[in-house]
Amino acid sequence: MAKTLLLVDDEENILRSLARLFRRDDYQVLTANSGADGLKLLETNNVGVVISDQRMPNMSGVEFLRAVKKQCPATVRIVLSGYTDLKSVTDAINEGAIYKFLTKPWDDDLLRANVREAFRRYELVQENERLGQELKKVNENLRIANEAMAANAEQRNQAGAMNIRALQVIQEILEAMPFAVLGIGEDGMIAVANGKAAEILGPVEFGLLGNQVEQVVPVEILACYRRGAEGNGLGHETAVIAGRTLEIWAASMGGSSMATGGVLLILPRGQDHEEVR
Repeated sequence: MAKTLLLVDDEENILRSLARLFRRDDYQVLTANSGADGLKLLETNNVGVVISDQRMPNMSGVEFLRAVKKQCPATVRIVLSGYTDLKSVTDAINEGAIYKFLTKPWDDDLLRANVREAFRRYELVQENERLGQELKKVNENLRIANEAMAANAEQRNQAGAMNIRALQVIQEILEAMPFAVLGIGEDGMIAVANGKAAEILGPVEFGLLGNQVEQVVPVEILACYRRGAEGNGLGHETAVIAGRTLEIWAASMGGSSMATGGVLLILPRGQDHEEVR
């Protein structure tokens, strides 16, 4: 992209001389005879460096460059003047309105070197601004992503809490059942057991959960369970074990869920309260 240089001076011969000098460096050179005309050019052109004379009618160079700072703060501003109005220029330099003060008559090579340096400064500011905008976008995207992750985490936490409450309710319901309930995994391990199951099957060290069903369930009940779990729907049998009549229901899992294994229900009949084992 072409580097645009704006030259402002009320003397036409000075403008022509400067324009010839800087066109050798492949700048896009704009010229204006007054500060007001210079500000109009800034409205429609992306100017990197502006060089202004100090002593101009209606608007001095310092006044013009102060206006440039407000209108185009990134543009690098240079005063080129044969008059040493040091106080106004120094004040403008101190407040940042002027980057450099160069005197007339000028040395061509020195002036060109100063303008090259000014464009490097302008490009550095532009690059920093571009990087700042990119960083701002990245930070905004990170903020949005973090908010989305936080929302998802909150949803997962809520879903997890609901699942825990649902499991607690299910366990409470199971404990209220007047019959034994055993949930048995595909590998034969007992994953669910209510209090009635422990009461009917008898005490087991460390509880029923985690035991293999063959280790804690009598073979007669186990045979009923396997016949029922292998069939379709809910199998039902009645067995007399150790003088106690037991009704046994068994079914395989996975009909309406992704669960595997089966469920075993045992309901004692009569008044015999001996343990099964």
